[in-house]
Amino acid sequence: MHDDRSLVEARLRRVLDERVRPAVYPESVPLQVAVWHAPGEPVPVAEGLAAEPEPIEVGARWGAPWGTSWFRVTGTVPEAWAGRTVEAILDLGFDENMPGFQCEGLVYRPDGTPVKGLNPRNQWVRVGAPAEGGEEVRLHIEAASNPVILDHHPFRPTRLGDKETAGSEPQYTLTRMDLAVFDETVWQLVLDLEVLGELMAELPAESARRWEILRAVDRALDALDLQDVNGTAERARSCLTDVLARPAAPSAHRISAVGHAHIDSAWLWPLRETVRKVARTTSNMTALLDDEPEFVFAMSQAQQWAWVRDHRPEVWARVKKAVADGRFVPVGGMWVESDTNMPGSEAMARQFVHGKRFFLDEFGIENDEAWLPDTFGFAAGLPQIIKAAGSTYLLTQKISWSQTNTFPHHTFRWEGIDGTRIFTHFPPVDTYNCSMKGSEIAHAARNFKDKGVARHSLAPTGWGDGGGGTTREMVAKAARLRDLEGSATVTWQTPRAFFEKAAAEYPEPPVWVGELYLELHRATLTSQARTKQGNRRSEHLLREAELWAATAAVRTGFPYPYDDLDRIWKTVLLHQFHDILPGSSIAWVHREARRTYERVAEELNRIIDAAQRALAGVGRTPLVFNAAPHTRAGVPSGGARTPAEAARTARTDRPGGGHVLDNGLLRVEIDARGLVVSVYDIDADRETVAPGRAANLLQLHPDFPNMWDAWDVDAFYRNTVTDLTDADEVAPDGEGVRVVRSFGASRVTQLLSLAPGERRLTVDTEVDWHETEKFLKLAFPLDVHAERYASETQFGHFHRPTHTNTSWEAAKFEACNHRFVHLEEPGWGVALVNDSTYGHDVTRTVRTDGDGGTTTTVRVSLLRAPRFPDPETDQGVHRFRHALVPGAGIGDAVREGWRINLPERRLTGAGEVAPLVTSDRDAVVVTAVKLADDGSGDVVVRFHEAFGGRARATLTAGFEVAGVAVTDLLERPLADAPAPEADGGRIAVRLRPFELVTLRLRRA
Repeated sequence: MHDDRSLVEARLRRVLDERVRPAVYPESVPLQVAVWHAPGEPVPVAEGLAAEPEPIEVGARWGAPWGTSWFRVTGTVPEAWAGRTVEAILDLGFDENMPGFQCEGLVYRPDGTPVKGLNPRNQWVRVGAPAEGGEEVRLHIEAASNPVILDHHPFRPTRLGDKETAGSEPQYTLTRMDLAVFDETVWQLVLDLEVLGELMAELPAESARRWEILRAVDRALDALDLQDVNGTAERARSCLTDVLARPAAPSAHRISAVGHAHIDSAWLWPLRETVRKVARTTSNMTALLDDEPEFVFAMSQAQQWAWVRDHRPEVWARVKKAVADGRFVPVGGMWVESDTNMPGSEAMARQFVHGKRFFLDEFGIENDEAWLPDTFGFAAGLPQIIKAAGSTYLLTQKISWSQTNTFPHHTFRWEGIDGTRIFTHFPPVDTYNCSMKGSEIAHAARNFKDKGVARHSLAPTGWGDGGGGTTREMVAKAARLRDLEGSATVTWQTPRAFFEKAAAEYPEPPVWVGELYLELHRATLTSQARTKQGNRRSEHLLREAELWAATAAVRTGFPYPYDDLDRIWKTVLLHQFHDILPGSSIAWVHREARRTYERVAEELNRIIDAAQRALAGVGRTPLVFNAAPHTRAGVPSGGARTPAEAARTARTDRPGGGHVLDNGLLRVEIDARGLVVSVYDIDADRETVAPGRAANLLQLHPDFPNMWDAWDVDAFYRNTVTDLTDADEVAPDGEGVRVVRSFGASRVTQLLSLAPGERRLTVDTEVDWHETEKFLKLAFPLDVHAERYASETQFGHFHRPTHTNTSWEAAKFEACNHRFVHLEEPGWGVALVNDSTYGHDVTRTVRTDGDGGTTTTVRVSLLRAPRFPDPETDQGVHRFRHALVPGAGIGDAVREGWRINLPERRLTGAGEVAPLVTSDRDAVVVTAVKLADDGSGDVVVRFHEAFGGRARATLTAGFEVAGVAVTDLLERPLADAPAPEADGGRIAVRLRPFELVTLRLRRA
């Protein structure tokens, strides 16, 4: 037989495009349209419905960037359409390739009842099948003219990302506003042909099944009269019945489809627009659930559920009913789908506390899974946090974006730093926006790496990023793929049902140990420095507010601010969303974030001040409050005491220019260029800075990645570097040295100081930054031979190699740390701590001249200047604090990391304040002291082993304890956890390396 595949396939494409799809709506009449453009921000629904609109014609331009327009469409169903299915086709000017990324709408009835959302792949509204013609139609559309930021020429700078700079030029052309007859038989034929055509394209050319489908499609096209598609569609469908009825092979891959609409809580749109995106999507999905009895939809991010509850109560009622029916499923158990690299220990824990508690309080549902399909890599501390929250599973697919190495598993156990293992699944469909295309289903089956031992995978199905969700076409395709020869099978299932089935099928999956590093989007550790600083400082202010408020509540009856802290935590958690904290959102988002963090800091400082004043009492005794988890300068953790007299640091001139700082422990030489050429550990008789090198070296790189500007830094950036060694000024400043440099259009002012009595060189850096497409690093070349280094992560630290033996190691050329990076030789190490930066790199070279030793260089990433999606990213003044700590063990790194992030506070009062809870071992770090969220007055203490070894410690409560319980993160007692030994207020604990524990102390 002749090979006529290309002929039939081309015929299919043209007939579908030009004849069959247009015949879905064979008859139409125009609707009358009027519009009212809301001034300013979106208005309440009642106001939009009541506004008096002006007539507008199809073809007219409408919609200033970020505006809201209320369209009123009216019409009459023709008498001749009686008994036929009628739909309104409402095309606001859509590009069907951009669902979620351009204009959208929510349709209402005149009484304000929401009907469904409109987007480029969902332009219809069912009117009904009137028994008689003449029915009046009246609908209202709340249309958002969100501008296209990521268009067909992506990553070009645009001013459309902020309402303040976007202008007022109309963005869209009203394209179609009609009533139309919906021919379901033709629509079903479209889906038959699409499913078979897409399946056929994925089958091998030598496959008999491919040829069988080809011949059936050819016969169906022969049966179709192209001049009367509607009259012959049923005849064409009958030619496809047999090939659609052939069951799948028993060995076929099995896909659990989950309705899904990944909605970024902010990204190329502001937070306020996400509130409306969620309302549109949930309206669509509840409507689809009513129409499709097998369909199941899952939505994550408790914050987004709360937005529906608080802003769209009429939609919320429909959502609650669908949840009660078990078909609209809360997933993830987190407040938002956050970044997981940068949030601190407590913040990561509270993502689960607030997320899971919301779903428990609203629906009585406990989530078993963490659901993070789009997060940019996963910190090694996350598994035990998931477990401590009472969850069992993790889903993501983002690691499939890695550019260098292919991850070896799709289903596996992920082991974290403490040994906790979490059953994890990466959907092999490699998208969280599956649309049920044959190519996607075939890719999932081919790509699945666990063949032979497992056969199930999950496919999140629906338009996402900007929302939209699953369409009726996707559901129809899934029905055809339920049991179809040549394809994987597709069944709608809840995430829990999938995970239970997958875990039972694969009881001993492979294990992956350590972080799940995404070999992409590394620059998100640096972009938008102010957002990152706001997050870090908010996390530590929240620690202080809870600590001092709890202490004051127990000691003085101070009113514990439950509601305020709950609200502020949720605000901070929202801004840890994986496009806000990583710095990859439009200018509007980060402008609002800066203002939000300022308000958060102001409110938390008021709480802290009020609690400390209640504790201090009235008096003139100077007091230092220490919120860090370690005693410092004689002041206990969580207490206050009169400060000791401080020693002084000597500063002298350096021969040849520059200055020398000496405090008896360290001697620091700063040359005439303002570079640190020596940091000498006097006790160890050892130099810290590598021979012939200089620390505190600012380095400037070009930074123009191939794509994803705010997200990516590509390895070739390191090929070109400018060392900023010219100084405008190197001069004494108090007991330190001030260094001023100018470069490009920017200026850097640094203060180098040596703390009296401490092994710590502090570097305060102020950058007035006006570069574009540049990357600024701060380098410390160290005379240390180390094959690995430690960087802090949630509830512990994680080791990475300093070498690049393999492609996996080479790909980690930019990595994340929290408060410290630490490296050491046996017996002597160095820590570099920071107050607000996350990105860094560590490299090693062997010196070919001199002693032949090893130089290990640690560089912190200070600033970038990408132009997309925010063309003014990080322009302006920034302040950073870093400290180099020679002779540091890992315990010193932990302690100094806390110190630099929790500066002491000074008040006057009646006398010292005893801590509420203390630990007698530095290795056992208390991360939270608070009152229980249920208002019982119980004290909750969370702590972990921080050094990476086993630890015994005694926690001492500064109040009478009536009972102790080990709890999960939600402060619920763990039935299988033995109560620790308690003797009055003294509680003995034993911890394995990095173990996380939460205790609930009942007050007598």
